[in-house]
Amino acid sequence: MSHNLSLLPPDEKNKIELEKQASFVVWQMKEAKAGPEAVREQMLKINDDGEKAWFEQCIEKHKRLMGVM
Repeated sequence: MSHNLSLLPPDEKNKIELEKQASFVVWQMKEAKAGPEAVREQMLKINDDGEKAWFEQCIEKHKRLMGVM
């Protein structure tokens, strides 16, 4: 079963993008290419409080999945 992500509403597309960014930042931390400041830098770019909360949840999720503490 395939899904066309371009048909999603803008807020859902944004949530997917934020999760991708969170995953990438955690991967960079795991590979020692970035430190915790990378999370703070990304957080500063997000203006909406709901989006910030979602991004933080995604960061924690991907830290668990990748074994980054």
